[in-house]
Amino acid sequence: MKLQVTQENLAKALNTVARVANGRNTLPILSNVILRTVDNRLSIAATNLDIAITHYIGSKVAKEGSITIPARLTQDFVSSLPSGVIDLSLDDSKLHISTEKYQSVINGVSAEEFPVMPAIAKGQHWTIDAKTLKKGLQQTIIAASSDESRPTLTGVYFHTHDGELFMVATDSYRLAEKKLMKMTEEVSLLVPASAMQDLLRIVADYDDKVEVTHDDQQILFQVGDVELVARLIEGKYPDYRKLIPSEFATTATLSRAEFVNITKVSSLFARESAGSITIHLDDTKSEVSIRSVASQLGENTASAIAKVAGEGDITINSRYLLDALHVMSGDEVIFSFNGKLEPVLIQEAKGSDYSHVVMPLKS
Repeated sequence: MKLQVTQENLAKALNTVARVANGRNTLPILSNVILRTVDNRLSIAATNLDIAITHYIGSKVAKEGSITIPARLTQDFVSSLPSGVIDLSLDDSKLHISTEKYQSVINGVSAEEFPVMPAIAKGQHWTIDAKTLKKGLQQTIIAASSDESRPTLTGVYFHTHDGELFMVATDSYRLAEKKLMKMTEEVSLLVPASAMQDLLRIVADYDDKVEVTHDDQQILFQVGDVELVARLIEGKYPDYRKLIPSEFATTATLSRAEFVNITKVSSLFARESAGSITIHLDDTKSEVSIRSVASQLGENTASAIAKVAGEGDITINSRYLLDALHVMSGDEVIFSFNGKLEPVLIQEAKGSDYSHVVMPLKS
């Protein structure tokens, strides 16, 4: 293998894929990245057997070849090099990396030992706007569980309902649902939230269409020159729609920015009670007030003007409320609930395609 690439392109590709390769894997080779020449391009890939990311960059290939090399060392080294052209050449299993003033040799391992994710032979294919996908990921991943004992809740659920594509995540304490786009084909996919975190980083600066291909076991996202493949989670996702009430006894419409401010202030006094705050809606005063108590330190009440229908109290986790408010973009939000033990629904006031449900705490 002998080729030339730019430092900027190689560093960017290594930063994209290297986080998938980590030293905690049982197979030592999984802490490597694989470099392979493909049609006058260089592909850089890494996998942990559940997720694989490949980044293609332009290169001047003089001789074809492939090798796997330590991800962390290579990423740190290439990032430290000055911008310009880098020469890569392979001698047995040693990769020579040289620029005008830097020469190094990295010991590699044969590419034949590197595991390959099976290709999706016959899969369903669709496209989605990158900005829509990015917003959906930002708004739903926050609600996914990290509890491996309940694997179905550690995923983001893509599914169709009444001709619309939705993505959903829940950890059983809160639930986030985002309507993405119209879709006539049936889709039901449970993708690991960890893979979706990687996808969110990949689509961050991308504005075109994302190509999606999937079968019963895997899903492939193509984002320009980057491909992400993830194994789907097996299991049936809970029928979450039953959790979302359609009618409410108590509702408030208020400024999102003011709601964030009074929740932040109240959360300071809620630290020793695991973030517990009590929200009071009062239609006679037209306000939303939040009370929090720190038995050793004191207490706090903060309020904001709102359009209120009904009156009542509910106790919820302040962090969950703040997480929901931070990923919304509208100026106003609607906060609704029925009784003290019923779920809370938070939505944007205008044309909301995003719903966030938070389960109450026992007050």
